[in-house]
Amino acid sequence: MPSKCTSSWSWKKILLLIVGLFISLVIIVAACIVIYTRTQNQLETKSWKGKGTSKYLKEIIIGRCYNYLTINPAIGEKDCYGIWEEFAKAVYQKKPCNITEENYRHLTELAGQTIPCHKSLLWSKTNYLVHRYTKATQDFLTLENTLLGYLADGLSWCGKSHSSGMNFQSCPDWNECDNNSVSSFWKMASAAFARASCGVVNIMLNGSAYGGVTRNESILRTIEIPNLNPRTVSEVRIWVMNDLNDHNRNSCNSESLMELKHYIEEHNLTSSCVNNYRPAQLLQCIENPEHAACNLCTKNIKRSIPQKYS
Repeated sequence: MPSKCTSSWSWKKILLLIVGLFISLVIIVAACIVIYTRTQNQLETKSWKGKGTSKYLKEIIIGRCYNYLTINPAIGEKDCYGIWEEFAKAVYQKKPCNITEENYRHLTELAGQTIPCHKSLLWSKTNYLVHRYTKATQDFLTLENTLLGYLADGLSWCGKSHSSGMNFQSCPDWNECDNNSVSSFWKMASAAFARASCGVVNIMLNGSAYGGVTRNESILRTIEIPNLNPRTVSEVRIWVMNDLNDHNRNSCNSESLMELKHYIEEHNLTSSCVNNYRPAQLLQCIENPEHAACNLCTKNIKRSIPQKYS
């Protein structure tokens, strides 16, 4: 008959064996999770064609927010840290190609502002000129001149589906998938800007661009124009700006512009068009003052000089 001591020792060995097996199982599971997570992260960082999240993104967003509020105190108080948290929440632990406009809705509300009537300036293929113009005159606002657009202008970002934080290695390119972090943001922001616009809304287009003044899939056509409210927008004025050093491929009477005007009017909006809006063209003349289009006075002077002096 075995002694009680021997029996007790056997149970201890069994208990130790069970504990050891449990600990080993926990270690194995934890190791598998770590390996799986690393593998998924590596797959994510290697699979995208676009550049990764901008370095110091959090600091840039918060810094830009405070800077904008300092320069534009009229828009009121904004929670810059709260805006960053909503920005991050939209993409954290989500697949970079599964970010919809809805993910940014609360962010759009937090950073929203009133757009004065007659001040909205939309654009397509004129990024450089349109922002030189708004900076020089301060008469109009593009989306990038609002708080929401200013925060993200020129930046790239995306999260990682299997962990918190941003992916600094690579992100989907704009056209790599429909619902990527950056394109969904700009679609939501563009729709909000268009809905907030009122009075006369101006659009600056590139008359020297190949392939017409706008692409059918452009944000201007697919997002901004459809979101202009005919009850609050009195007119859409198009400025067709030609590059002084290039050919004039499009004008107010060209097929591309006539088609765009028809598209605008299909949305119950009134439209008009002007070739080479003079105040904006004068900015082009700063870089090319000898161009014939920059000669401000010659024709008028000849007409106004009395005949006895001519």
